Amino acid sequence: MHRRGVGAGAIAKKKLAEAKYKERGNVLAEDQIVQMSKQLETFKSNLEEFACKHKQEIRKNPQFRVQFQEMCATIGVDPLASGKGFWSEMLGVGDFYYELGVQIIEVCLALKHRNGGLITLDELHQRVLKGRGKYAQDVSQDDLVRAIKKLKVMGNGFGMIPVGGSYLVQSVPAELNMDHTVVLQLAEKKGYVTVSEINDSLKWEKERSCHVLDHLLKEGLAWVDSQAAGEAQYWLPALFSELTSRDVTPEEANQMTP
Repeated sequence: MHRRGVGAGAIAKKKLAEAKYKERGNVLAEDQIVQMSKQLETFKSNLEEFACKHKQEIRKNPQFRVQFQEMCATIGVDPLASGKGFWSEMLGVGDFYYELGVQIIEVCLALKHRNGGLITLDELHQRVLKGRGKYAQDVSQDDLVRAIKKLKVMGNGFGMIPVGGSYLVQSVPAELNMDHTVVLQLAEKKGYVTVSEINDSLKWEKERSCHVLDHLLKEGLAWVDSQAAGEAQYWLPALFSELTSRDVTPEEANQMTP
């Protein structure tokens, strides 16, 4: 026997049911969106109240400031997004990070002749704190990272390169790709690297290693000691502890190059 086909009435009934389910689903989704919007508005209102109550601690305590920034991030609020508005007027964070950005630029420019535009986040932090004086508002490395991110709007000059659990801060518009980054990471422990070390550690051909090192030399980010025992050593001033512990003149820097 042949199975009887589904009738037109059954098909229409099925389509009607599907339409009702879809309509009900849309209603539920809209209700959820409305509820979430209300919750976010409540959270934002509470956050603003919290900010008003604790604004002095947010301004003065770096750890407290980090926790506040994290709370803001959970609801998509960026207190640094604009120099005007509630957050800037209430907390003064816009002015704080603007002034911090200016200080970062000043430190980087002052040391550019020595390090070629690369500086460890630790050294930058120490020098910024020293420049601010002991009575100024305290600054954390997290504050520096946030200020540097805002400086990126100036172009490709400022950026951060992850090295050994911290960062190298780049303040010059040098084009650095992944090859340059891994060589900087390799040089982190000793402050310098050789062609042989790069080849052995990264399994590169000699031509590739030399190309990367030549680029770092050309950009002023590395110095070469061609008289080192064995083979030439390529020093990264930003990672060289002896150099970072004292001021080096351009004349001294020239003596490090062949």
